[in-house]
Amino acid sequence: MFSESTLARFAREVAKYPADQKQSAVMACLAIVQQEQGHVSAENEKGIAEVLGMPPIAVHEVTTFYNMYNQQPLGQFKFNVCTNLPCQLRDGQEALDHLCRKLGVEEGGTTADGLFTVQKSECLGACADAPVMLVNDRQMCSFMDNARLDELVATLQAHAKQKA
Repeated sequence: MFSESTLARFAREVAKYPADQKQSAVMACLAIVQQEQGHVSAENEKGIAEVLGMPPIAVHEVTTFYNMYNQQPLGQFKFNVCTNLPCQLRDGQEALDHLCRKLGVEEGGTTADGLFTVQKSECLGACADAPVMLVNDRQMCSFMDNARLDELVATLQAHAKQKA
């Protein structure tokens, strides 16, 4: 199921823990699969469970608990927009709605060209910078009013065209 290089990456993560606690590497293994494949499928969960010697449902529980693991293919750029109370009070829902309108998708949807997925998110821990969003689970963007959102979308569209 997994390539030799993927299994080697898993082994490096597992080696960080005592032999009887290798399931502690589950989050790292999920991250590796997502990095390589773009999402974590049910089949991937079963494969990780087998490698780590744990029940597949235990891996699935981790995958579904954290919103950083994608369970289906998403756009090249994933926008997680915080809609918790501090961001809500500073137009977090408006930021989410604006992105959805601009990109022509429902919340949780992906654009027809496969470029953008827009999701709401739980607290991202930057309440003073509200509204905030996370791009591809890595880059925090702060003070995301409509103008800044439009600029971000345009920049990422231009970047995607350059790579094509």
